[in-house]
Amino acid sequence: MPDTPITIVFVVVAVLLGVLGFFIGSHYRKKSAEATIGSAEEEAKRILSDAMKAADSKKKEVLVEAKDEIYHMRQDAEKDIRERRSEVQRQEHRLQQKEETLDRKIDNLEAKEEKLNARAKEIDARIEESERIKVSQMEMLEKISGFSKEQAKAHLLEILDGELTHEKAVKILDYEQRLKDESDRIAKNIIGHAIQRCAADHSSEMTISTVALPNDEMKGRIIGREGRNIRALETATGVDLIIDDTPEAITLSSFDPVRREIARVTLEKLIMDGRIHPARIEETVAKATAEVESVIKQEGERAMVEAGIHNLHPELVRLLGKLHYRTSYGQNVLNHSLEVCHLSGLLASELGANVTLAKRAGLLHDIGKALDHEQEGTHIQLGVEAAKKYRENEEVIHAIHAHHGDIEAKTVIACIVQAADAISAARPGARRENIENYIKRLEKLEEIANSFKGVEDSYAIQAGREVRIIVKPEAVSDDQMVLIAHEISQRIENELEYPGQIKVNVIRESRAVDYAK
Repeated sequence: MPDTPITIVFVVVAVLLGVLGFFIGSHYRKKSAEATIGSAEEEAKRILSDAMKAADSKKKEVLVEAKDEIYHMRQDAEKDIRERRSEVQRQEHRLQQKEETLDRKIDNLEAKEEKLNARAKEIDARIEESERIKVSQMEMLEKISGFSKEQAKAHLLEILDGELTHEKAVKILDYEQRLKDESDRIAKNIIGHAIQRCAADHSSEMTISTVALPNDEMKGRIIGREGRNIRALETATGVDLIIDDTPEAITLSSFDPVRREIARVTLEKLIMDGRIHPARIEETVAKATAEVESVIKQEGERAMVEAGIHNLHPELVRLLGKLHYRTSYGQNVLNHSLEVCHLSGLLASELGANVTLAKRAGLLHDIGKALDHEQEGTHIQLGVEAAKKYRENEEVIHAIHAHHGDIEAKTVIACIVQAADAISAARPGARRENIENYIKRLEKLEEIANSFKGVEDSYAIQAGREVRIIVKPEAVSDDQMVLIAHEISQRIENELEYPGQIKVNVIRESRAVDYAK
């Protein structure tokens, strides 16, 4: 333990030395920091002094530049003011010159007006003098001619009437010839192009109304015991079955072509099956009806696709399909509608009209014929009602209404459909006309011609394509012949329906007859 006090002394001395060293270091660092802060403050003062000097210098430069800019702006403004003042002076000078010119013109106009007033007074005086001379000359003429004013006027009008009749006839001939040449050229060009581009069949299908039998024994099986089978067939189909002496054939008779087709299909199925009794007949009729309805739908869709028409109401498509079984004058109505559709589109393209609308109207123009066996009314009325019911385009409805001339055609589409319908109906082999209608048309032609004053006789020749008219030479002059021919042709157009055109041929002949004795 003897070293313990010494150790303590050393420790105390070491601590005292440490404390002394710490205080000496702290004093040194404080002096050093104060010296650093002093130099920083001096540097800051120096920098601030330099900045103030630079700011004063920059301020002086900016003031100099601003004064220079103000000076230049003032110079530009003064120059602009001088130019504007000069322009105003030029305008004032120009206006002053115009005012002087207007003053001179006004003076000239006043002088001319005075001259015109004087001239007007002179003209009035001369007119009064000429009227006096005219009255005296009229009195002198009446004395010399022996005619009063009214008598002379009537005489002159009579002479003028004859001359005007001749002039009118000549003008009508001239205008008709020129119009005919021009219209024929244009119409032949348009219709020729349309017909050449429309490759329609010249033969038309007929609705089948006769069913072939394998043998005559089948007739008895179709009739059945006490006629029960044939009664069941007629009741289920609504078609009359005519069984006569015609070998191996049965005739179907019905006003409705769809019913007749259902009956035909039913009979063929029953003949092939061999089982013919009322229950089987009803079942077969139901199947045949579904089959015909399917064909109707397919034909309607085929017609719509072939025509390139879209968005037709399904019921209109069905009505189109029913036209497949409808004929008119031996022409299949669906084929006729398609032909009119194509012709309408071609004519519309030639004339620059709406091709799609024309084809739609052509396809639907006879849609009423699918309904005229079921409802009262003409096919035109029924077609218009169906088109309105299924919200067709107004132009299409108007074309349906006007295609036979029931109303006046007011649109280009309606006129195109009329022309296409006439072309389809009039082309060779398209339709056939029964002898009664043919004779009635010829008699009507002659009746119209004979109704005109001065006509001695008339003859419809060349199957109604020409009407030859003999006029009385003493009642009709050469000039009046032209007017009669024109009036007869107009009346034929208004009263008759016919394909193509009818030639009106008026003949005036003078004969002198004498006998040598």
